[in-house]
Amino acid sequence: MSDKPSVLFVCVHNAGRSQMAAAWLTHLAGDRVEVRSAGSNPGAAVNPAAVEAMAEVGIDISAETPKILTVDAVRESDVCITMGCGDTCPVFPGKRYLDWKLEDPAGRGVEAVRPIRDEIKTLVEGLIAEIAPEKTA
Repeated sequence: MSDKPSVLFVCVHNAGRSQMAAAWLTHLAGDRVEVRSAGSNPGAAVNPAAVEAMAEVGIDISAETPKILTVDAVRESDVCITMGCGDTCPVFPGKRYLDWKLEDPAGRGVEAVRPIRDEIKTLVEGLIAEIAPEKTA
């Protein structure tokens, strides 16, 4: 069992919001947090507008692929953050569940995805401050 907190981001297709959130958390927290993402009904590929929006801030998610939500992924995570997937996430006692109300970037251009990307970054920064703050000497 790892001593670092683990976070699972879940959205329907695991192609936009959850991929951007996982990338932001990995980018901003580094190895202080274990990061997973999944979808209740995964898409065929990551949303190209999400890939482009993240590339604009220097984060490459082009090699990511949507993954199916599993009971094990939830069981192995300390915090499960849903983004518009309703009640599809299994609930286990002792886990922390958050629901981030974010617009779905599916079918939208990069101009519409940028504000979603930026809102996710703000939410992730707040999460990091809470679960994995930088240690100061």
